[in-house]
Amino acid sequence: MNKGELVAAMADNAGVSQKEAGACLDAMFEIIAGQVGQGNEVAIAGWLKAERANTSARAGRNPQTGEAIHVPAGTRTKLTVGSKLKAAGKSRVA
Repeated sequence: MNKGELVAAMADNAGVSQKEAGACLDAMFEIIAGQVGQGNEVAIAGWLKAERANTSARAGRNPQTGEAIHVPAGTRTKLTVGSKLKAAGKSRVA
């Protein structure tokens, strides 16, 4: 499912226009990105948790040349799947 299909499904489920559903989805992602960018955790109980994680400096390797390189410390965004989303992924249709 791509973003357009998701927006259409959201609009149909909520009984709103696709434009309104798209604006809500965009706003949600902007808020999550802003909060994680500030170092705050965003948790939607049972569904997912987004947080900023620090990475330490480490040695890496250029895959094309095999040359050793230094990868500096930095940050990344960590997404953790919640129990409801895990359960949805495990359900199988026989």
